[in-house]
Amino acid sequence: MHRHVMSSSPHRTRSPYVLAVAVALVGSVVAVAGPAAARPATEQAGATAAAGASLPFTSVEAESATTTGQKIGPDHTQGTLASEASGRQAVRLDAGQSVEFTLSAAANAVNVAANVPDGQSGSLAVYVNGAKLDRSLAVTSKYSYVDTSWIAGAKTHHFFDNTRLLLGRDLKAGDTVRLEATSSQVTVDVADFEQVAAVASAPSGAISVVDKGADPTGQQDSTQAFRDAIASARNSGGTVWIPAGDFKVGSALSGVENVTIQGAGNWHSVVHSSHFIDQTGSAGKVHLKDFAVIGEVTERVDSSPDNFVNGSLGPDSSVSGMWIQHLKCGFWLTGNNDNLVVENNRVLDTTADGLNLNGNAHGVQVRGNFLRNQGDDSLAMWSLNGADTDSVFSGNTISQPNLANGIAIYGGTDITVKDNLVQDTNALGSGIAISNQKFLDPFSPLAGTITVSGNKLVRTGAINPNWNHPMGALRVDAYDSPVEATVNITDTTIEDSPYSAYEFVSGSGTGKAVKNVTVDGSTVDKVGTVVVQAETPGAVKFSNVTATGVGAAGVYNCPYPSGSGTFTLTDGGGNSGWDSTWSDCSAWPQPGAGNPDPDPDGNLAQGRTATATGSADVYTPGKAVDGDANTYWESTNNAFPQSLTVDLGSARAVRRLVLKLPPSSAWSARTETLTVQGGTDGSAFSTLAASKDYRFDPATGNTVTVTLPDSTPATRYLRVQVTANTGWPAAQLSEVEAYLK
Repeated sequence: MHRHVMSSSPHRTRSPYVLAVAVALVGSVVAVAGPAAARPATEQAGATAAAGASLPFTSVEAESATTTGQKIGPDHTQGTLASEASGRQAVRLDAGQSVEFTLSAAANAVNVAANVPDGQSGSLAVYVNGAKLDRSLAVTSKYSYVDTSWIAGAKTHHFFDNTRLLLGRDLKAGDTVRLEATSSQVTVDVADFEQVAAVASAPSGAISVVDKGADPTGQQDSTQAFRDAIASARNSGGTVWIPAGDFKVGSALSGVENVTIQGAGNWHSVVHSSHFIDQTGSAGKVHLKDFAVIGEVTERVDSSPDNFVNGSLGPDSSVSGMWIQHLKCGFWLTGNNDNLVVENNRVLDTTADGLNLNGNAHGVQVRGNFLRNQGDDSLAMWSLNGADTDSVFSGNTISQPNLANGIAIYGGTDITVKDNLVQDTNALGSGIAISNQKFLDPFSPLAGTITVSGNKLVRTGAINPNWNHPMGALRVDAYDSPVEATVNITDTTIEDSPYSAYEFVSGSGTGKAVKNVTVDGSTVDKVGTVVVQAETPGAVKFSNVTATGVGAAGVYNCPYPSGSGTFTLTDGGGNSGWDSTWSDCSAWPQPGAGNPDPDPDGNLAQGRTATATGSADVYTPGKAVDGDANTYWESTNNAFPQSLTVDLGSARAVRRLVLKLPPSSAWSARTETLTVQGGTDGSAFSTLAASKDYRFDPATGNTVTVTLPDSTPATRYLRVQVTANTGWPAAQLSEVEAYLK
């Protein structure tokens, strides 16, 4: 019903532009709303006062807490557990291992993003100040490991899932909460600590669903009771009251108009429904507030409307204070939703979009929401069948969309995206995409003025496996038609982008132009490759853009296809730190490739791109160059020889390698048979150090040194080949360090 098919194009030698990002069809949202409160300590670390939502919880990353488990990451490799984690890092706990958080503010509840191996379920025991609670956090893989074979470039994804618990006591700053794996392996990503308000009372004159026969124990289906309460309240514009309890609504509600549906708080009033409201039209004035809708959607089926709201709430409606989880989409909005306000909600674990304004949305405000772990765009406007106009995404916090963009604007007129915080996008997505990708007709391309202002993008942008090169943190895309609207991008902060900061592209590979774009006022801090990735004809003016920590060069200016035209970058003044240009349009810059003068005493391999002949589970090649000896690469088991290759970015006269295994005494001594090879092009290799047995012993730090002769030629690609290991039937390395002396 709502399927939109991604276009594809044949492989191109340099630039196979196939953007396999599905604009979500139907999905689930977890909305935890509530009054403004302190920003999360870590999820919004470093955010300006204007970037992101004010949230009623404080987030603490597991990797920053005290743990007896093993830290994983950082990693940006599609399909790995760490690549989907907040901050690209998490903590893996085996049975009996724990992670302990110290609270920075009062709390009586916790929500945890965690992963367990596919097909398993388990629990986390909870200890407060060392004392074990009589309640635990359930963890399951039921809602994870989603496969979308019809989306080109997708791999199994959606690894993490959120699970919450009322602690039953009030904690204060300085108290500790320890989570301990009891049986299954559990990987803990981030914990949200919250002071949940007491159960609210019903407004005067409200019609309770219980009085209409709803079962607050969740044993019996309460759909009819909800329908009856809505019908009674609708005549007077009254309120339907959902008291504290668990309610099963097995069939979708329709005819919802001129009514408020309100709960006693989104931790207290819980509706279990995978398909809550579904209606093609409404007279409007619908207000949904202060309850949770939690579904049972375990996979993405685009033909099924498994959404919190599917269709229309009608004009002058609002949604606030909601917790929406385990659905396909939170909001798949079609029809008349003029002047809708969606604010202060929490949207979690949707297999597709968090919210999609699917054409003809006028004057819609989406603000102050928190979205985590979407399987498609977290927030999208898609101008199908009519233009979305005068609508705004503002002040939202988005974390970990794992198959598409944080925020995507597909067409529309006079659209605003401002003051949002987007973090940790994964494959097939940018932090923000401003695009003329139509998916289906009739489509309304970008028009009027598109305002992109005051946004902060952290660790956003990703490799598109269909293009075989990256998408920038902020992308302007003339996919199906030229970008001719006025696009004003101002006051943007981009931090730790694994690849580029700004990308201008025609994602279909047809060379359509990007015009009328200005970028004014931007701080770029650490990009793996370039500040500007220009891949299509057009013209953009840059002013007051400062950059530090540029990995390869300031500008990549290579319009595709060859001969399609030129990209003109106009210097409006005030720019600094990115005046160099990548010179080779036949090769994509690799992260860090532009560092000509490394620290002569430094490790040349740390943070570089690493590849391998194979890897087991989460033990990916990047673990061997992440600077953390506790994380490691392990090859495919029982399949020697295996090798790990590190791209140093340019040819270096390496004279010494330090190879490590984890220093933990749990690692028994072992001998690995190694050969060191080198090359300049990544395909032809020569031997730098002949095959030899090397003994790794925890008594001496599980470290060995390989000294190369002074006559060794400079090498860019450093390869360690392993043909035997006495301790495990695979190659294992926790760090490959390379030095000039």
